[in-house]
Amino acid sequence: MGLSLATAERWVERWELQQRRYAVDREERFTVIADVVEHVTTGQDSRPLVVDLGCGPGSLAARLVRRLPDAEVVAVDRDPVLLELGRTHHPDAARYVDAEIGAPGWTWALDLERPLDAAVSTTALHYLDRDTLLRVYRQLAALLRPGGVLVNGDHLPQDETGPAGIATHVGRCRADRQRVFAHEDWGSWWAAVADDPELTDLLAERSRRAAPAGTGCPAELPLSAHLELLRQAGFATAGAVWQYGDSCVVVAVR
Repeated sequence: MGLSLATAERWVERWELQQRRYAVDREERFTVIADVVEHVTTGQDSRPLVVDLGCGPGSLAARLVRRLPDAEVVAVDRDPVLLELGRTHHPDAARYVDAEIGAPGWTWALDLERPLDAAVSTTALHYLDRDTLLRVYRQLAALLRPGGVLVNGDHLPQDETGPAGIATHVGRCRADRQRVFAHEDWGSWWAAVADDPELTDLLAERSRRAAPAGTGCPAELPLSAHLELLRQAGFATAGAVWQYGDSCVVVAVR
């Protein structure tokens, strides 16, 4: 099921464009995540060990290794199409692992030989329901070294104590100014991928796999709920270090 470099490059480039529709200031959010990882790993004796949760085609992993060329990144996802695109287009960015976050045994599939310095994610954990998310947060806390961090970039709305509607409006205005809605959307990208004969086998495998647990669009948890779950999971501190509208980068310190 190997892909040509040209095919992987074409679809990853289109992926990068369509994803701009769904993350306000996506590139800045990537940069902030890298800032955090660089900060907490500076001065460490060994190569920084980072797991990228819901890695897709390696977008965040590729940016991390450009910033931290000595880092060892383990990139995990359950989508065979996106994993193969990452392996082909960003082969040196990470060791790619086919596993479903939150499923039984998923942390064993990572095959980690030492504690993590950081666990990172961007627009990937929001599909987990509250119970699964708490379990995943606890599992990650157990995998991180003391002082290690979980860094999550996602759209996390405010709760009823904050100006949720205004925050959403501010983010939408920013997206409009950047003209991100001119790019194709998620559905259009996948519809186009379906017409590529090189991806036929991977798409067939994707369709054979059942939807992951919790995928049924659970109620979107606000930022405050994520912070509470992180504290319950054993993280010493947790908070947003960057935010634009609903787009946040949350850091939890083990």
